[in-house]
This record gives sequence, C-alpha cells and structure tokens, in this order.
Amino acid sequence: MGLTDFWNGRRVFLTGHTGFKGSWLSLWLERLGAEVTAVSLAPETEPSLYRKLAPWDDRGHHIVDICDAEALFALSRSFQPEIVIHMAAQALVRRSYENPAETFSTNVMGTANVLDAVRQTPSVKTVLVITSDKVYANNGSGIPFVETDTLGGKDPYSNSKACTELVCQSYRDSFFKGRDLRLATVRAGNVIGGGDWSKDRLIPDFIRAFEGGEPIMLRYPAAIRPWQHVLEPLGGYLSFAEVLTQQRGRDLPDALNFGPHPESFATVSELAEALGRAHCVEDVWRLAPGEHLPEAPALTLSSALALDTIGWRPRLSLQQTIDWTAAWYKANREGEDMRAFSLGQIAAYEEAVS
Repeated sequence: MGLTDFWNGRRVFLTGHTGFKGSWLSLWLERLGAEVTAVSLAPETEPSLYRKLAPWDDRGHHIVDICDAEALFALSRSFQPEIVIHMAAQALVRRSYENPAETFSTNVMGTANVLDAVRQTPSVKTVLVITSDKVYANNGSGIPFVETDTLGGKDPYSNSKACTELVCQSYRDSFFKGRDLRLATVRAGNVIGGGDWSKDRLIPDFIRAFEGGEPIMLRYPAAIRPWQHVLEPLGGYLSFAEVLTQQRGRDLPDALNFGPHPESFATVSELAEALGRAHCVEDVWRLAPGEHLPEAPALTLSSALALDTIGWRPRLSLQQTIDWTAAWYKANREGEDMRAFSLGQIAAYEEAVS
C-alpha cells in the first residue's frame, strides 16, 4: 500500500467533514490535491478539530444535514463528483441510548439519502460508506471478526450501523449492479488520535481529566478494544477507494475491515495507563460508580482480507499511536499551529507507508 498522485484533481464528495475522522480526512485530501465538496453539521464540540485545522481555503464546505435529501441531491448534481466518501453519522454509543430515534434517522435514513443522491448522479464511479467495527453480532468471545461474520448489534448505535450495511447492500443490488459504479463499506477499529473532544470517548475523557488534575473514570476497564491511530484506517479508506476506482474489472470485496495489529488489542485500563505514562501521571484511573449501559466486553478485528486484496496493513504500534496522540495534545496545549502540526503527522505517516 502506498498513496499515489491518484487523488490530485479528483472530484470527491465527502460527508461528515467537521467530525474527528472527517476533519483529518479533509486535511489529507487537501494535501493530496483533491477537489472536495463536503457536507456536515456544524462542529459539535468546543474546542473543535475542524476549527483547529482551519483555514479551509478554496474548499466547498457546506453545513448540511444528511437527513435533508433535497439539499444533498442539489449539491451532488451541481458538483458531479467521481468519488463519494460517506462518513457522517451519530457515532456515540451512549448518545444512541439517550436518543435512539435520532441515531437510526441519521445513520440509516441519512445513508439512504446519500445513496439516493448518488443514484441520480451519473458521474459517480465509487462510493465508500464508513460504518464501524461494531456492526458484527458480538457474543463476547474475543475472536477477531472477519467480513463474512453475521451482522448485528444490540445497542442502538451498533444496530443502526448494521442496518446501514443492509441499506448499502440493497442499493448495490437494486440500483447499481447494471451501472459502472462500485459501492463498498469499510469497518474500522477503535480510532484514537489528536483533536478528538467528543463526549464519552477514552482519549478526550483522559485529556479532560488530566487537564483538571483528576483521574479518569472508567466504566468498563477490562473491556478489550482494537485501538489504532486515526491515520491508519483513513489511509486504508483512501487506498481502497483508489483501487475500486482504477481497477474496475477486478473482483473486490464489498466490505473491508481496517483494524490494528493484534498486539494493539488492549483493555481500556491498559490504554489509560499507557496514556498516563506518556503524560507522567501515576494516579490514572478509577472505576466509575453506579450502573452503566451495556457494552461488549471484547471486540477485535481481522484485517487479513485488506492485506490480501489491496495490500493494506497497519504501520503504527500501539506505543507509537499513544506517542503520536500525546504529542498532538501537548503541542495544542503549548499553542502550536495545529494545522501545520497535523500535516506533519500526515507526512510522517505517508513516509511510513511508502
């Protein structure tokens, strides 16, 4: 795997560009020379990574809800993209318990709206829909999931993402089979990195606790997750979209996992303690009191198919992922230019995969 000049001048329609992963991908696409039109809700956190990475010069960035089908179609029709990358979602498990209808509306019907806009835009050749590692029916065994495993999900977020996969399957079979268009889904592990300030996520919760001089409160310290730096799956998405676009006649999978090396599977408490060491903190975490909404005790991914089909493999160890994440937040606290710093991390990652 290695990124080429493929993206230079490529017309890309991106959803969810103001989110954590979307902001990083927007910056990377800009660095690669892509022509981007993007839609998303306004940033929901303050600080906001999207604002930290500004200015976004000469970018077609629009504040549009993906539940607004007419607005999506109008933008897609006027822009005539070749590639669509759909990232916009309600992405928080605990929030999905608080507002399940919002979660299903955004993740399921929002995706249907995006695909319906694609259906009416003949210029589109490739569609990549980002779902989640939580789309699989999880029995807690800890055996790494492969792409052919049964889809499921008990909590509203996980279930909505499994439904998203079914929506994609329906559009692929019903509308895109007789058309020169490739639609695929991608499923990534637990993504961490600089610039995440979302609620109820380990890294931003740790950073808030660290800056407040308090230990982080963990709900499920023994839960095992496939931790990876944000640039790892984003690099996989870009590589997969390139292959889907350039190798039209090749038999490629409809879904790919992008997870870390098995050595990066770790419990929540192990990652918190590693973050503590990176920040020279000894008293790192406490068990959060009270009852908590259920979460899977173990979740791991196999990325063997991504290696076999497009040559993708993770390049950063868990320690490198922690070091890069800690360095980003340290630079931000010290007032550095975070756009330049983030571009530096992207350049370092490109060098690692070249």
